[in-house]
Amino acid sequence: MADLKPSTLPERYQRLLELSHDLASTLDLDSLLSRIVKAAAELCHAEAASILLYDQLKEQLYFRAASNMDTPLMSELIVPVTGSIAGWIITNRQPVILNDAQKDPRHFSNVGRITQVSTKSLLGVPLLRKEKVIGVLEAINKQRGKFDDEDQDLLLALGAQAAIAIENARLFQQSDLISEFVHEIRTPLASLTAAAYILMRPEIPEERRANIIQTMQQEVTRLSDMASAFLDLARLESGRVRFQFTSVDLGDLMEECSIVIRSKIEEKGQDLQLQPSPDPIQISADRDKLKQVILNLLSNAHKYTPGGGKIVLSFYATSDEIIIQVSDSGYGIPAEYMPHMFEKFYRVPTTEYVEQGSGLGLFICKHIIDAHGGRISIDSKAGKGTTVSVRLPFIA
Repeated sequence: MADLKPSTLPERYQRLLELSHDLASTLDLDSLLSRIVKAAAELCHAEAASILLYDQLKEQLYFRAASNMDTPLMSELIVPVTGSIAGWIITNRQPVILNDAQKDPRHFSNVGRITQVSTKSLLGVPLLRKEKVIGVLEAINKQRGKFDDEDQDLLLALGAQAAIAIENARLFQQSDLISEFVHEIRTPLASLTAAAYILMRPEIPEERRANIIQTMQQEVTRLSDMASAFLDLARLESGRVRFQFTSVDLGDLMEECSIVIRSKIEEKGQDLQLQPSPDPIQISADRDKLKQVILNLLSNAHKYTPGGGKIVLSFYATSDEIIIQVSDSGYGIPAEYMPHMFEKFYRVPTTEYVEQGSGLGLFICKHIIDAHGGRISIDSKAGKGTTVSVRLPFIA
């Protein structure tokens, strides 16, 4: 973005043309939405801008990007269609200019209370693509003067380009994800096909038949886990995962996770130790999503630790954050692979022969922890085990 905002109308339209080329070349949805809101604020000389996307199934709007605050905070905010300015815009498919938004009966005041950002003036336009409503693009608080028809025309033009770019990015994500999914399921499907063929042969001894059935069960479980991981990824990347933050007793949650995984760990002859905090810990979090993260980390420790190994789940609080750690005495990760551990579809080459996964678990965990305003990191050495640390604020 340019440092100096275009001031005259021809300059603003020239800048719009430049921005349209920029949007058309971006296929990463998060990056695209960030660029759109920055462009909207720049073109309309506004303090901030935001995008609300429309979920047709749930008939509600949710914040997906804003130029003046972090996405994790915005992702918690759901705006009703009835009783909101954005809802009126998508229902009527018309732009709105409000130079005193607080006095408008359609103003949804919960957003201001949660974000601590006061909306004084507002310009909003619908995002339309082939008669389909995608969402709403809003410019908030004109820096000087009032929003006018020129601002509205510019934002409508930007919104039209933005709607096309958003749809293209979504389609690209879907096609990329589908191709990856098809590629990943080929191996287990090939194993199942071969196993089914062998089982149909009458001369197969019973012992061999039992081994083949066990292999089939493992491949079916693998397919199911893979499908779940891809669905989680699709929801996260589309921005349609809603986080429900409540007060969570961390001790109860950690105990629950250890009970869920313990039978698998004991089957492999491993030792699971739960090291609780000496004091009770309450945290603001999405309980189900946090449980998903802990179980994924415990599952990884179980998979990549040989029989007889040790796994430790510990958690404690410092003065300003909560730390959850999963440590194991497993195979460890060579230093050259460490920078890639949170990349999508990445699997450590030296451990692929041990367990075959989707390469999505840690990527999804990082998304969830990011949405809580936290951090996740890995400390590991080849042959000396791994420790994964999750650091969370008390209030997400």
